[in-house]
Amino acid sequence: VIEGSEFIMDVDTVIMSLGTSPNPLISSTTKGLEVNKWRCIVADDNGLTTREGVYAGGDAVTGAATVILAMGAGKKAAVAIDEYLRNK
Repeated sequence: VIEGSEFIMDVDTVIMSLGTSPNPLISSTTKGLEVNKWRCIVADDNGLTTREGVYAGGDAVTGAATVILAMGAGKKAAVAIDEYLRNK
């Protein structure tokens, strides 16, 4: 980190790419987000987590798995997010 290079930005959406293991920073900084004993985010089949309006998928939910499974989870979550936003 370069000293003085930090900044704060107001955003509506954050999409995090994690790698193959859940980032503990997510659960420790997101109040109301439940994780299981492997520190994976708890989500339903559509990716909805225990926090309203927060969706997750891929390795953050399942642990290390295939790209195909992550892509499928992303597609299901995208449909659910679209429905959530349209009905809000």
